[in-house]
Amino acid sequence: MVLALDVHYKDDGSAKSVGILFNWNDTQPKEILIEYIKETDEYIPGEFYKRELPCLLKIIEKVNINDLEAIVIDGYVYINNEKGLGLGGYLWKALNKQIPVIGVAKNFYHGNTETTHQIYRGKSKKPLYISSVGLELSAASDFIMQMPGEFRIPDLLKQLDIITKEK
Repeated sequence: MVLALDVHYKDDGSAKSVGILFNWNDTQPKEILIEYIKETDEYIPGEFYKRELPCLLKIIEKVNINDLEAIVIDGYVYINNEKGLGLGGYLWKALNKQIPVIGVAKNFYHGNTETTHQIYRGKSKKPLYISSVGLELSAASDFIMQMPGEFRIPDLLKQLDIITKEK
C-alpha cells in the first residue's frame, strides 16, 4: 500500500490533514483518513516542515507503517542540490528512515536540479518535480508517471487535494 498525504490550513489556525491509502494502479482510494487539528504552529519562512510535519504524523499514527511501500507528499524531499531537507526529508527522519518518501511538487524550487526529476504527464507542458529518499529517484518518478490519470496531476493525488480542501 501507498499513503499519500496533504494538509489544508484555515484562517483560524486550524488544519485538516488527509491521507489516502492505495496501490499504484488504483483509480480510487482503498481508504481515506482525516484528522482535524485545532491549532497549528505559525508558518515560518524556511521552516515550513515545523508546521506541516505534526499534521502529517497525525495521519500516519492511524496506519501500520509496516504495511506501507511508500509515502507520497505534496512538496519536496530535498530543497537543494546539497540535499538540504525539505518536508519529505524531515518526514523520513521522523519515521526513523523506515519508509521511502516521494515528493511530488508542482512548482520549481530554485537551486534544486540534481535531487529532482521532471516528469511530464498527459499533454501538459508543465512538469511535476519528483524527489525521493529511501527509493531510487528514477523508480519514484516511474511510479508517479504511471499512476492513473490523463492529466498532469495523477487522479488520486487530485482527489486527495479536493478532499483536503473540502469543509
